[in-house]
Amino acid sequence: MHVSEWLPLVIPAIAAVAARPLAERLPPRTATWLLAISSVILAAASCGVLGLLALAAAVRIPYVDAAAGMSIRAVNSSDPGSVPLGILAGALLAAAATAAVRAVWLRTTALMAAHQHTRRLPRAGVLTGAAEAVVVQDDGVDAYTVPGWPSRIVVTSGMLAALNPAEREVLLAHERAHAGSCHYIFTAVARLAAAANPLLIPLASAIGFCVERWADERAAAAAGSRPLAARTIAKAALAAASAPAARSHYAVLLGALPRPARARGPGVVPRRVAALLGPPPRLRLVLLVLAVALVAIAGLSALDAAGDLHAMIETAQSAA
Repeated sequence: MHVSEWLPLVIPAIAAVAARPLAERLPPRTATWLLAISSVILAAASCGVLGLLALAAAVRIPYVDAAAGMSIRAVNSSDPGSVPLGILAGALLAAAATAAVRAVWLRTTALMAAHQHTRRLPRAGVLTGAAEAVVVQDDGVDAYTVPGWPSRIVVTSGMLAALNPAEREVLLAHERAHAGSCHYIFTAVARLAAAANPLLIPLASAIGFCVERWADERAAAAAGSRPLAARTIAKAALAAASAPAARSHYAVLLGALPRPARARGPGVVPRRVAALLGPPPRLRLVLLVLAVALVAIAGLSALDAAGDLHAMIETAQSAA
């Protein structure tokens, strides 16, 4: 394998550094799609290269070599890879697969628990377009969207009491954006990719921030006032911090909801408020093109590695 074919194992680290700047400088919808697709490609490319390294080492084992009808001398001369490196790659690939399966299981059980919980909620609610909004009598301050078909928006009475009528409309518009745009899919895909490759965890966090910003922009557009949307977000966050809702029964729901992780510097809410107090973000083609090019290099490098391994196996079979 050539040096360039190690790029799929290195580029995820570069993407981890670039994730937050991209999330903050690109329009939220564009950034969400870009980071979600990138996380899938980078996770697949890195896992693919690990599999190729493991396979390249496996064909150097005499028994495997004989069973495949290859010349081990030709294999050794054409591939400088070592068996210990292949064993390490295989172990990492097995760990990645195990983590990915576990992530899928946790997401599935969280989603099932979410719907079981919401089915027990009172049916008295108001239709809000893509989802039904249900008011729960709880002095705690909380609002969230349970993903699925149909989605349901759950708002506590404490949250409604903390906001005035205009701010309530902004809150509902924000949650409708989560439901209508299927933001859960983006966050679930990103977290699955991060489970397979931990270097992609910053991308999953950035996507969590992006879907919140996406919903913020939709709410601001629906309200016709960016300052009103910014004030609603800040007010709801302060109220939730002072009177958090009890989530003992459905704490597992947190895994099914888009919750961005903490990051260095200003918190998520101040960054969202600051973004709404400024002009709407505009598309930066240079950043977009550079990000797409970086991901494309990783994918093409993985394909190149697969082609080299295939050529090596054919050469070894011909030599035998």
